Amino acid sequence: MIESVTGKIASLNPAAVVIETAGGVGYLLNITLPTYSRLEGVGETRLLVHESIRDDAWILYGFLDDTEREMFRALVGVSGVGAASARMILSAIPAVELGTVISSSDTKRLKAVKGIGAKTAERIIVDLRDKIKAGADTLLTQSQTVSPAFDEALEALVILGFPRPASRKALEKLFNAEPTISLESAIKRAMSMI
Repeated sequence: MIESVTGKIASLNPAAVVIETAGGVGYLLNITLPTYSRLEGVGETRLLVHESIRDDAWILYGFLDDTEREMFRALVGVSGVGAASARMILSAIPAVELGTVISSSDTKRLKAVKGIGAKTAERIIVDLRDKIKAGADTLLTQSQTVSPAFDEALEALVILGFPRPASRKALEKLFNAEPTISLESAIKRAMSMI
């Protein structure tokens, strides 16, 4: 499984980005409009990856933060919502805002997204409302603290064997208190807090 891709942006358009890694391999990743907006003018980046492996294709989706990727994964887990629809929803409604839309049962806002009908909107709300309500505070906090250093520190702690929720909570405290904390310092201090 590919967890993330780091490298130089070789090409960028509103639907996809090609990231060329140090080894000279270029990865085509499908992206959302908010991700595109944040990548404009950037030379190098690190994107978290979601792989969709089918009989006829191996498609990669790229996300700048874990909040958007987790929301994408939640959406594709809903019956009748494919990756293209999930990407369309996240292009029209940013991930944190989508959490509010779902938890408040705002079917009108979901139906406004191209290709999402009333039944699909209702299914998304029914399937995800309880999950989103439980994590709404976490999603809001994540949106305020997400940075490349935050994401890298979180992945490093998970690789080291620390649980993701506890690692995220510790890092959120650190980054809220000191937004410019270095990656190494964040990892070391979070390890002592978990």
